[in-house]
Amino acid sequence: MAEKNQVATVKLSERDFQALPLQQKNDYLRTVSGKEKLDLIVGDADAKRLAAALPPQELFWLMKEVGEADAVDLLRIASAEQAVFIMDMELWDGWTFSEEQACHWLTYFMEGGEARVHELLKHLDYELLQLLLSREIVVGGGIGDQGNDEERQGDYDHTFDDVFMIKFKNPKHSQLIGAFLSMLVKLDNELYTALMEGVKGDVDLELEEQCQRFRTGRLQDLGFPPLEEALSIYARIHPDHFQLQGGKEFAAAAEGGQLMPVFAGEGTLLERALGLAGSDILMQELNYLVNSALVAEGEAFHEPESMLGVMHRVCGYLNIALERLAAGDERKAAQILAEEELKRLFQLGYSIVLQLKFVARDTETVDYATGKLLAGLKAKRPRFYRGLDADGVDGYREFRDLDDVRRVSDLLAQLQGQ
Repeated sequence: MAEKNQVATVKLSERDFQALPLQQKNDYLRTVSGKEKLDLIVGDADAKRLAAALPPQELFWLMKEVGEADAVDLLRIASAEQAVFIMDMELWDGWTFSEEQACHWLTYFMEGGEARVHELLKHLDYELLQLLLSREIVVGGGIGDQGNDEERQGDYDHTFDDVFMIKFKNPKHSQLIGAFLSMLVKLDNELYTALMEGVKGDVDLELEEQCQRFRTGRLQDLGFPPLEEALSIYARIHPDHFQLQGGKEFAAAAEGGQLMPVFAGEGTLLERALGLAGSDILMQELNYLVNSALVAEGEAFHEPESMLGVMHRVCGYLNIALERLAAGDERKAAQILAEEELKRLFQLGYSIVLQLKFVARDTETVDYATGKLLAGLKAKRPRFYRGLDADGVDGYREFRDLDDVRRVSDLLAQLQGQ
């Protein structure tokens, strides 16, 4: 046990890391982050096993942290289950499937060669493959087609088996889709035949709905709510009418997800209260709330800065709610966290900030700085203008505390009084 603790606290060289047993390598990787973790994994003789030991969410966050370009080697050794999770995150914007993103990620996985594609085919939903192909090709011919070769091939671009005729819809993707179909007809001819017949007679909208249902089920198993439930965290409540309910029961939906680090904000009431009330169950609930906000935003999954911004928003709204309810009393705030649903606290903090947006809508100015302030408040999710901070940066951030709310509220009152 002492040796394990030592491994977890002492900085290791790459050579020392590679000399460790597999389990100690996994333990040590939990103590490092970002580029160092990536380099240690891909440079190790046990690279595939080390990568496979990462929960799908953690591998995805790591890929986002270091950037796709630097994570290419990691993507090549990711398991099929991890690859499916990446696609569940990347191929959808809310309810909408993106064939552009699908082709983007198909390119990455095809770079791993036929063996990689063959393994992935065993885990991908048939409906997802059919949906992608229906957006990219028109299929003619087929088993039992009686037209002569000249008639059958006249309006099509290619055939891979002299049975089905293919016409590419999007010249930008034709080379990629052609290469994929060439692999598919060789790796799994039965699947190829079924897909070609399916594309000939598919109903695109029904396919998209089916794929979304399958995706939602997989993500629920990993601690991500359905879109409708995720959007409900932004329900508005009247701050003056808010009352603590207590008696919190942790929903089963919040269980089973991978615990990821959530940055509550250094020195905030939220951070101090979490330290007093902290438990795995509470952190699971906090993760589920962050996951809900990520699902609600949709496109936030695609950019590391957006994902971090959503996390800051969640923690900022929770902190604002705690400051409103506990007035700086850490023990009272810890008790509130333990007894009250975090979703309700988030809704309170969000509604407090939303009141500023309603005032901003009726406020006009010709001044640059106040114009930027109002623009941030009028955004879909109101944001704090950093020009009000000590460093005076001309940009935006999430609301962090009641002091942010008061400063903006006072400025709005001054503007309306002019």
